[in-house]
Amino acid sequence: MSAAPAPAPRTAAVRTGRQGPTGTPAPHRFPGRAERARLRRGAHRVLLGNWTGTSTVPSHGLYPHQWSWDSAFIAIGLRHLSATRAQRELETLLGGQWGDGRIPHIVFNSRVPQDAYFPGPGFWRSSTAGRSRGAGAPLDAETSGIVQPPVHAFAAWLVHCADPDASRRRGFLARVQPRLAAWHRYLADERDLGGGGLAAVVHPWEPGMDNSPCWDGPLSRVEPAPAGSFRRADLTHGAAAERPTDLDYGRYVALAAAYRDHGYRDADAPHPFAVEDPSFNALLIVSEHALAAIARELGGDPAPHRERAAALTDALVRRSWSPQAGQFLCRDLRGELRDQRGELRGDQRVDLRGDLRGDEGTDQAASAGTRREDATRRPSGGPPPGTLIGARSAAGLLPLIAPGLPAHVTAALLRTVTGEHFGLGDSVRLLPSYDLRGPAFDPYRYWRGPAWFNVNWLLEHGLRRCGESERADLLRADVLGAAAASRFAEYLDPYTGEGRGARDFSWTAALALDLLKGPDSGHECEQEVQRAGFTSMSGKEPAPEPRESPGRSEPEEGF
Repeated sequence: MSAAPAPAPRTAAVRTGRQGPTGTPAPHRFPGRAERARLRRGAHRVLLGNWTGTSTVPSHGLYPHQWSWDSAFIAIGLRHLSATRAQRELETLLGGQWGDGRIPHIVFNSRVPQDAYFPGPGFWRSSTAGRSRGAGAPLDAETSGIVQPPVHAFAAWLVHCADPDASRRRGFLARVQPRLAAWHRYLADERDLGGGGLAAVVHPWEPGMDNSPCWDGPLSRVEPAPAGSFRRADLTHGAAAERPTDLDYGRYVALAAAYRDHGYRDADAPHPFAVEDPSFNALLIVSEHALAAIARELGGDPAPHRERAAALTDALVRRSWSPQAGQFLCRDLRGELRDQRGELRGDQRVDLRGDLRGDEGTDQAASAGTRREDATRRPSGGPPPGTLIGARSAAGLLPLIAPGLPAHVTAALLRTVTGEHFGLGDSVRLLPSYDLRGPAFDPYRYWRGPAWFNVNWLLEHGLRRCGESERADLLRADVLGAAAASRFAEYLDPYTGEGRGARDFSWTAALALDLLKGPDSGHECEQEVQRAGFTSMSGKEPAPEPRESPGRSEPEEGF
């Protein structure tokens, strides 16, 4: 397991940003007209500068290719500038889809030098390794072989709603719907490794939260690639203290190489890392509802997608919800809670300050059983394989975006969001990626504590969906203020608000544009998505604020 640097002391003295009376950064007010215009122009500039002619890179230096869930978030913002360009963003990504339905996490740009990013196309070898055993990697594009969170159908529906007439004229939904349906079938058919109805991730890069402390336990079982066998390109563009460690990277490389050498065939690969991630599956739920909306728009039957979304929601609660933690937890399908004597294994103990008490049988983790179960398909019935991972991350809160959660689950999640572990609105202004009180918390290092704009955009949607409009409004203002103050940073120190990682980051700019349009900029277009059940603490949906007409934003050169 990689050793994270000691976290900075959690005192007002180390928080050098704007601070309230108690040392917490003061909330941002919603920007005025002139500030909104400047922010909009800045976001236009970022997206125009990062456009390659067919798609948008996250950042020209650090991430010079097309990334899967980045492009989905980018399209959500681009729809306010050019619905056609937003459609093209998604269509370009889907052009790299494999025959088995997977959407790879990177589609490589052949014009970018091979050594600009590692692991590059020469490592993944998709056009050879991805075709040798029938996975169906494309011949006309080089891609990676792993995936990222399935937010694409949700993005496609929002892009359609930005200008439905133009979308219908271009046949946008008719073209992407078969590909999106195939993507979801891949996750259902090939990635239900635990046999319980949830999609599993087989590499830490797949859930998008690359070096989250949630992965420390599962990764500790992976022998890293030798240090001299690869050269990291990311450290050329990012500070080492803000990036995953060399040990983590060695394990990432080893996992990816093993998957590649098994032809990227899920049925053949051993999957030493196999985890059910709640945020990954929550996005799949939302995207299934979006596919229902798309089916209805195209004159098809939305019922199968609604049924699939309902089944996923049930499985998510059943397999990942922890009442003691007050949030969803990741499940390590290769882990086990007890040894053969029925005693807790030292390397599998969960750290929830006594809340997960396997000896009392009060938590789902105790139902993991007393013997190792293989993380492959298993007969129905019996306890779930593996064990819940005790580390608390933002991934366990993002199911707030999914319709149809039980009311008591929604209420507990809202308490956890603002409680001591995440401190939203109290200790911090934006949701951190990891538990503020956790032993591995680091305010600087990638997904081990910093606040991310896409996570907070999703949380804003989740809060608004469940009727917490005041909290959502405050978070919206804080996200916009942080985007402007940090020059559209990749992520932030959650205490000080200081920008970290790349600047002029595409999804930060795109999601700021979306939030500038108003709190109904996504929800007005989500009525079909919400049909499955709008869970409101107040019993009413939040009233939308006036917004500009879709597709009528002031034009920017190149759009």
